[in-house]
Amino acid sequence: MSNIEIHVTFPPNASDADGVIDDDCSFWIRQESIVLIHPILIGGNWVASHASRTFQATNPQTAEAIAGHFPVSSWADCEFALEIAASAFDMLRELPSWKLAEFLEHFADRLTDRSIEICELAHLETGLPLKPRLLDGELPRTTDQLRQAASAARLASWCRPTIDTARNIRSIHAGLGPVAVFGPNNFPLAFGSISGGDFAAAIAAGNPVIAKANSSHPGTTRLLAVEAQKAADECSMPVGIVQLLYRLDHADGVKLVRDPRLAAIAYTGSRQAGLRLKEAADTVGKPAYLELSSINPVIILPGAIVQRGDQIADELLASCLLGTGQFCTSPGLVLLFANADSEAFINRLATGMVNAANGVLLSKSVLDSLVRSVEVLIGAGGESVCGGAAIAGNGFRYANTLLKTDADTFLSQPAAFQTEAFGNATLCVLVDNQAQACQVVQSLDGNLTGSIYSDRNGDDDGLYHLIEPHLRQRVGRLLNDAMPTGVAVSPAMNHGGPFPATGHPGFTAVGIPNSMIRFSMLQCYEKVRENRLPENLRDENPNAVVRLVDGHWTRKPLGIPN
Repeated sequence: MSNIEIHVTFPPNASDADGVIDDDCSFWIRQESIVLIHPILIGGNWVASHASRTFQATNPQTAEAIAGHFPVSSWADCEFALEIAASAFDMLRELPSWKLAEFLEHFADRLTDRSIEICELAHLETGLPLKPRLLDGELPRTTDQLRQAASAARLASWCRPTIDTARNIRSIHAGLGPVAVFGPNNFPLAFGSISGGDFAAAIAAGNPVIAKANSSHPGTTRLLAVEAQKAADECSMPVGIVQLLYRLDHADGVKLVRDPRLAAIAYTGSRQAGLRLKEAADTVGKPAYLELSSINPVIILPGAIVQRGDQIADELLASCLLGTGQFCTSPGLVLLFANADSEAFINRLATGMVNAANGVLLSKSVLDSLVRSVEVLIGAGGESVCGGAAIAGNGFRYANTLLKTDADTFLSQPAAFQTEAFGNATLCVLVDNQAQACQVVQSLDGNLTGSIYSDRNGDDDGLYHLIEPHLRQRVGRLLNDAMPTGVAVSPAMNHGGPFPATGHPGFTAVGIPNSMIRFSMLQCYEKVRENRLPENLRDENPNAVVRLVDGHWTRKPLGIPN
């Protein structure tokens, strides 16, 4: 029979098996069964989508669909969201920064209060462990980011007010406009489209956000959006400061990016999809901040292998398998010097992989991509040491996989050997000498991180100083004697790097206030009357913001000696 669409309104706090039934839900009657279709968040309200298609989330541990359908939005939904976001930005431009801080803090509090329900659904949709990963790690990280962004908004020094008194020229960073945030599959909370670092930075900089949920965890994103909207209501924020769409057709995604009402996009995900969005943004000169792919090379120098090879192998094993290798900073390439000690190191690593549990991958698409990537690495000449195949049965699992090759083979096809195997697979590259080591490092594309392990007595220092300058220019974050997994929420952090790790080497997605600059424009005022200037550029400096005045940092009003 044909689908019949019915719109039903429930009290805001009515509950269903999936959590909360929002204010406006759609239902389709299909062969005498009623199918819940979750609404989208537009203009401060939960409304029925104009979608003609829906999708379901899948439990990756069982490969079974999770109850509840989510709409694939039509352009009409995008048009509505863009119109509301443009109006919201007009109001945000006049809003004091402490109001933004208040909203972010209220949102963080609401997430803490509902943490168990949010993390339980995230566990169901992603297979990530409830404890300690989600409840003890990722959710506190998420609320910490929101509070750090709130603090930066309140202090306002992130906007870098600069004054040249002799010429009466003043400049400041200010909000850019509506930002679309495309969230990843592997961090549903800390990098989520309506809760993560990009979201927090965009809001704190004074921009409304149109969030595009990741299809792997739409229900979790919906719960986050419910709390975001409630916080916005409590703080009397402009209507449309946060909005949520679940999925778009590729054509509508490109059209959204090109729309002049959208000021910027932030995307974390596959290189292929990200580059399509970047191409669309480039055609209209729009900033697109992308996190695309990274193999995060780990270089282990000979003295380190001799001194503490077993310890490093164990550290590498833990890093490779953390989150089933589904971290953007997982080590995908390990450079070793060919000798008996390195062979023993590889054997220990392989034994550890064989004996370790094979974790759950986030989705079928992640499993399929990992299968293809390993096939590419083997096809280029990589030798399988262990693993190398999907695991039959329920759920999405792949055998822990270790590959190896020599430097000559690697250098014959460096592009193929740098295929990102997102998941529990790692490639070891064995070099014969320091010249080959430098050649391999020089052939690397841009990465988020790079690590060098060396002898603690200084025996590797000469080799370190030969290799490090080449690696330094190819990674956003350089580590010594540490694995790259884990990204601290620190003002000094750089979670970025040269292409293809990200779309631009000069910006970070983690580390407030630096990450906020991405969603701002530099506004300059020359000989503008005092009462027409932004507060933080006025002579009296009413908010006591740290400013660069004639080359000196000061909080003092103009006219008062430093």
